[in-house]
This record gives sequence, structure tokens and C-alpha cells, in this order.
Amino acid sequence: MAVGFGSGGKMMETLSLNTKAILLLTAPLISGGRGREAALLTAGEYRSLAARLHSIQAEPADLLQPDADSLMDQCGDVVDKSRLESLLGRGFLLSQVVEYWRTRAIWVVSRADDSYPHRLKERLKRDAPALLYGCGDMGIAFARGSLAIVGSRNVNKSLREYACNVADLAARAGRTVVSGDARGIDQESMNGALEAGGKAVGVLAGDLERISMNREHRNPLLEERLLLVSSYDPKARFNVGHAMQRNKTIYALADAALVVNAAANKGGTWSGAIEQLRKSRAVPVYVRSTGERSEGIEALQREGAKPWPNPETPEALKKILDAAPSEESGASSQQMLTMESQKESESAPVKEDRQAESRTPKPCDAADSAPVDELFGKIMEQIERMDGHKTKATVAEKLQVSKKQAEDWLERIAERKIRELFKSADACKTEKEISKEIQVSAPIRGCLQRLVKENLLVKISRPVRYRSSESNRTLFDQRN
Repeated sequence: MAVGFGSGGKMMETLSLNTKAILLLTAPLISGGRGREAALLTAGEYRSLAARLHSIQAEPADLLQPDADSLMDQCGDVVDKSRLESLLGRGFLLSQVVEYWRTRAIWVVSRADDSYPHRLKERLKRDAPALLYGCGDMGIAFARGSLAIVGSRNVNKSLREYACNVADLAARAGRTVVSGDARGIDQESMNGALEAGGKAVGVLAGDLERISMNREHRNPLLEERLLLVSSYDPKARFNVGHAMQRNKTIYALADAALVVNAAANKGGTWSGAIEQLRKSRAVPVYVRSTGERSEGIEALQREGAKPWPNPETPEALKKILDAAPSEESGASSQQMLTMESQKESESAPVKEDRQAESRTPKPCDAADSAPVDELFGKIMEQIERMDGHKTKATVAEKLQVSKKQAEDWLERIAERKIRELFKSADACKTEKEISKEIQVSAPIRGCLQRLVKENLLVKISRPVRYRSSESNRTLFDQRN
């Protein structure tokens, strides 16, 4: 494979000092075989260090200067000076791995570089990846009017064809398709765009080096129509935490998103869409509005997602995407888009203050009998194997995710555990007792209040305790 697809080769030749410093501090620097693992800074540690450097009007590159000794002293309470020196002393390893990446046409940029996609910084803010690795023309990520197409892995032929057809239309409209390159809807949408001669961005949760070398990607990469990006080391394998985190990047690189299929209250597709609808709100989220019924799609509509207007021509699709709100336009663009693109009376603007209790259950509200999805099931297993009381800090460090993501997972786990705890009709416990038993640091009270509203639990006074609503005991039974 030729070296340097699009702007990638140039980026590797002009690796900035800031990028070098961030790589030394946070990256494993694995080239051919096994790399020497140092005590790398976690995402949270690097954010703290970056904040300290900014507060004293410095940047990561300054740590590489000959007179950086005093600067390291000023950062010593954030990261130990000896640890900084050890990490920054890996210059030989860095030169080896950069050359290794160059021969495979893999480039890397940091959040401090001008070539870093500005929409990631503007939309994700502190959660924007410190490093972005890729293969292909980085310019594709800057294209306006991009459409993210996402969905489940295991889907039938008709849904795969649906995703492919929408991607084909986007390609004919001259718009980029953004997806996750996972089996199912993601791959079908990317392939549909590329086969129609269009462009696509694949946001990977791992295996960048392996996937970029795949035979089917060679021509689109050489033709500068495909961009593969990842916020994880090119040799990092697929990881469940990475898979959940990369959803943020998919939405942040697009100007509108279409969810083709999603399981209700579970799975990576659902979690990514819910996070966008409830928290980020960076781009409008549409859902498939034709074909077979889907509980997940209907639940997302109740959360504020809009039915896909089903444009039939490239011009109609461009009109939808051009009206999507961007960083420069205000939230009013979403209202304009809805009014122009939909014939039905769905044009009421989405309320900013969404409360899950007044609409559809949160992801952790799935019924007891609902199977845990594959990805989240693996996450639960990893968290369960951790010793002691699970907190967002310990989970974030162990799984290398943000504390916010760790807190969301712990809340989902807490609710599942509470449901299991109260399967026995005789269970009657205080909030403190419940927290101690499930060994999870999460907003237990909020979980309990939602279950009370669902009439699955009832409160018993003096002191406040909770029991299953299936119990035959009366509310004021003194034995409680």
C-alpha cells in the first residue's frame, strides 16, 4: 500500500511538538511487536495536566524544552515529576513508532493541532479525544452536510438494503456518510456510499492498522474517498468501552444522523442516540419512518428524534442536510429543518429540558426479563470483576473511559441490581442498605424513584424503606 493517502503523509512528516508530547505522555508507542508499557497518563490525568499547563500559560510542547525542569515542578501535584520525566524520555520509541505508522500510511494529530477536526473540539469539548489516528484524507472529516447512518449489527436484508439506499442517495448528493464500520447497518451504509462513488468516514473502536490494510479499503483510500479514524492506538484491539465511546465521535463528525434500527433501552446504537438526544444535542437525530415496526425507533421518537422525511432525490436530501444546525447556526435551524422537511404536524420544537420520567424510561429501565445486550453485558462482567465498591473514578480508570460514561454505566448496573434485589416480594430495605448490598456508587435514589413511579416498588415510612409492589403487606404494616 502506498504511503500517505491524501493529507496523511504530510501530517506524519510535520508531527507537531504538541502532538509528540501528547503521544509520549499517553500512547503505548507499540510498533512491530510488544511495546514497553510505561505508566501512561489516563484520559483524566492528561486533562488535569493540560488544564494546569493552560493555567500557567504553557502547552504540552513546553515539556519537551531543555529548560522544562521548573515547569514539571509546577505540575508535580498533578502528575509526579519522575513519572513525567520517564514518559517524556521515550523519544527513541516514539521515532520508531512514527516511522512504523508512516510505512502503513497511518497519521496522527492532536487536539492542539490546526488540522484536528474543529467540530470535535466544539461539540465534545473536554471529551474530545486528545489524539486522533487515521488513514486516508483528513479533509473528508471537514466536509459540511455529512450524514451519520447508524444501526444494529444483526439486522435483516431489508434493513441492510435500506441503509445502503440512503447512503447511495447521500453519495449522489455529494455528501459524506459517517458511520462506525461495525457489522450490519454501519458497514452497509459505508459500502453503499463508496459503491456509488461517494465518500465515507469510518470511526473505529480499535484495530485501525488491521482494518486500514483490508483489501476492500485499498482503492477508496487511494482515491481519497475513504477516511478511517480512531482515538485509540492503531494496534489497540476492539474494546467494549471504546465501542460505546466512539458513538460521540460519529455524531460529532456529522451534521445530521439517521438511526435505521435500534433495540429499545439497550445496545450501543440506542445509547449513542439517547446521549445525543438528551445531553449533547449537537445534531438533529432522525429515525427510519418506513418499513417494519421497531420499538426502539418508536422510543427514540418519544425522546425527540424526528421521522426521516424519506427524500427521493439528491436535491431533496441536500435541502435536509443543508438546513441542519451547525456550530455557526443556532438551534432555530432545527425548527426550520423540521418545518421544511416534514409534511406532517411534527414541527413543535424539542424542549431543552427533557426529563426521562415524563417520557420514556432511561436505558437502565429495561424489564427484568429483557436480555442484556452483548456489549453492555461484557462491560458489566468487567465491572463485576472489580474488587470492592465500584465508583465512577475506579471504573473510568479501569476501562479508560470518561467519568461521565462510567457514571452512566454504573447507573444502569445499579438499576438492574435493584430489580434483581426486589424480585423477592419480602425484600424490604432502606436506601443505605440497598447501596451497601449492590456495591455500586450511583444515584441510587433516582433509580428507586423511577421504580416507584413504574409501580414496581413502594415506599414505606418510618424510616423510609422500599419493598416490591407485589408484596401482600399493607403500606403501614408495623413489622416493616
